[in-house]
Amino acid sequence: MKKLVLLFVLLSLGAQAQIADKIQSMKAHPGYFNFYYDDTADKIYLEVNKLNEEFLYAYSLAQGVGNNDLGLDRGQLGNEQVVFFEKQGNKIFLVQPNTRYRANTTNALEKLSVQQAFAKSVLFGFKIEYTRNGSYFIDLTDFLMQDAHGVLKRLAQAKQGTYSLDKSKSSLALERTKSFPKNTEFEARLTFAGNGTGAEIRSVAPNADNVTVVEHHSFIELPDNNYQPRLFDPRSGANAITFQDYASPVQEVIEKKWITRHRLEKKDPKAAVSEAIKPIIYYLDNGTPEPIRSALMEGGRWWNQAFEAIGYKDAFQIKLLPEDADPMDVRYHVIQWVHRSTRGWSYGASIADPRTGEIMKGHVSLGSLRIRQDFLIAQALMNAPFAVDGSNNGPMMAMALARIRQLAAHEIGHTLGFAHNYAASARNNSSVMDYPHPQIEFKNNQMDFSHAYDTKIGDWDKVSVDYAYGEHKTQAALNQVLDNAYEKGMRFITDADARNPGGAHIYAHLWDNGTTIVDELQKILKVRQQAIANFSANNIRPNETYSHLEDVFVPLYFLHRYQTEAVSKIIGGSEYNYAVRGGKEMVLSPAPLALQLDALQALTTTLDAQTLAIPKDKLALFPPRAFNYDRTRESFKGKTGITFDPMGAVESAADFTLDFLLHPDRLSRLAGNKSVDSKQLGVEETLDRLMQATINKSQTDSYLQATQETINFKVVSALLNTLNAPSISPLAAAQVQVFVQKIRANYSLKPTAMAKYIVQTIDQFKANPNDWKPMQTPNIPDGAPIGMDCLD
Repeated sequence: MKKLVLLFVLLSLGAQAQIADKIQSMKAHPGYFNFYYDDTADKIYLEVNKLNEEFLYAYSLAQGVGNNDLGLDRGQLGNEQVVFFEKQGNKIFLVQPNTRYRANTTNALEKLSVQQAFAKSVLFGFKIEYTRNGSYFIDLTDFLMQDAHGVLKRLAQAKQGTYSLDKSKSSLALERTKSFPKNTEFEARLTFAGNGTGAEIRSVAPNADNVTVVEHHSFIELPDNNYQPRLFDPRSGANAITFQDYASPVQEVIEKKWITRHRLEKKDPKAAVSEAIKPIIYYLDNGTPEPIRSALMEGGRWWNQAFEAIGYKDAFQIKLLPEDADPMDVRYHVIQWVHRSTRGWSYGASIADPRTGEIMKGHVSLGSLRIRQDFLIAQALMNAPFAVDGSNNGPMMAMALARIRQLAAHEIGHTLGFAHNYAASARNNSSVMDYPHPQIEFKNNQMDFSHAYDTKIGDWDKVSVDYAYGEHKTQAALNQVLDNAYEKGMRFITDADARNPGGAHIYAHLWDNGTTIVDELQKILKVRQQAIANFSANNIRPNETYSHLEDVFVPLYFLHRYQTEAVSKIIGGSEYNYAVRGGKEMVLSPAPLALQLDALQALTTTLDAQTLAIPKDKLALFPPRAFNYDRTRESFKGKTGITFDPMGAVESAADFTLDFLLHPDRLSRLAGNKSVDSKQLGVEETLDRLMQATINKSQTDSYLQATQETINFKVVSALLNTLNAPSISPLAAAQVQVFVQKIRANYSLKPTAMAKYIVQTIDQFKANPNDWKPMQTPNIPDGAPIGMDCLD
């Protein structure tokens, strides 16, 4: 037995000696972590000389898939996590401690008690291949060759087929695998093989059964302890990290929130204006073409205006990314120009220290098709832009570039640590962190885009920068920043309150405009009406198919959709703030009755037959689709097969308004508000005005009457849908039921085919509401992004 043990030891020592010789013969890549590459076996050996020393591990997608719906973009950041290497026996483990639960104290045993109370995660285990001078050498290859970014999971969730990692078609990627003094970067080219059946993956992969991407891994030195975290305030517009601090005194809350921000310090703290010790420099993807490149750099530089306002000189800069630089390298804050097969979101992401919220890398991804959609909107709005020679691109390109400037500032704002501010458009467009709809006017028989988008940083953005980066030493001073902003009329409301289709805030909406949003809806309806009247074959270039003309018409016909959504939230809505005790902001105030009635009147305009009927002379412009120009997700949908369906467009538009107006949350809120205050708008008054504007109307023109009947049927269907909604309150449901009965009684006296069909529909619902299914409405074509967010 002893001989066998001795033999095993000798063999083990011999194997280690071979590996030692092999590693010593390889080229060393010195840096934060030294590594060695074996090109004969495609392996990377990592030298671990920092046991139990925390560092940051981040993964990302260096080369993506190229489909917006799949969300696997080039340059997409994954999660970052604090990790450390730990030795146990003959193994090295990569361990992720639990930073969500901690004890911020100098008491080591108190810290340990929290560490032992909550689980940590071992991310990977490595065999020690060789030991030298206190350093341990491990084979990192299997760690790098795993699907850290979750591409397989995403393909499965999106039902794109069955895949697995095919290591025979995968390898390490050495071109951008490098080590620097404070970070070490690795890449691997991974092929997922299987049976690609999904439409999205088949639309972008040359062979959907073999999908190859490049995943990036970063080992990053954590920042020093000189960074000072700043408390989060829900009024500030800053994002936050959240953790539980068990060292908090019992009389204090245990949950802590610190804002996310870059480290920024003045060279001369006493000077009113000073350069930064380390300015924040963003680098633009050098693959971005002109004139987009210049527009992005110009818009991004707007942020320097906000830093100048708090006493910094050239603290925020944008430069062109060096040609030999890796966009995924943590040393570079990057604005990346991302191509996809379909238009979609642009977004700003970051890598931040989970312990403090300090942002270490900002990474903006801008979808390259976004500017084309903005150009298309302008093309639809203009009066005969291609009438003369097919090259009158100037006004359309100017509007598209103006939007790109604003978009660059918006997405960079996220990477500076700031959230959306959807109340800004109602406050003189006070923030680039809003989603702005183009502001368009009709002048001299042509659309004027000269004021479509803003040209500078907003006043609210300066407030957010002041709160996050200003030289404020006390919480009282920070509170004063926010109090001053409120007194100047600025407001901050973000995603959860603006994105909810049943939302209640009267000022917080996406893609809207106007201090008085009701008036703005009327304005945009007039712009839409004029643009539709002018719309002709001259809205496309010579030799372009009329199928494209139909698609150009889509954003024009639905031009009012976002302002409609905004106005709907006034009904049963209120104004409120993320108030704190001691702050100066108003807490909650219901929307005035007069404003709600104006909103209801404006909304019913979007259900008017004259508004929704496409003029007869325009219908002749939309023949069945040309060969090889099939309809897409951004085309009109219909029920007439290959021909254009004008009533399908009416159904889509009417349903859009009704989905918001008759949302169960809204009706329940109306019923509740009325019960609290009899002077408030209630369900009865709302539905009565809706009936007057639709059900009780008739048209003399047969085409308009058909449009009216289509709208009326959608009203009935929407009311029945609402009755079937499990979330509606009993008070609201009872009143909706009364109106459904009124409508039935109204139509039972009419001899028309539609009247009989509506009565039959209501009776079928009453007989068995659980089995009732509404008639399918053609899906409204993709709208956001005008382009699209953030998840800016």
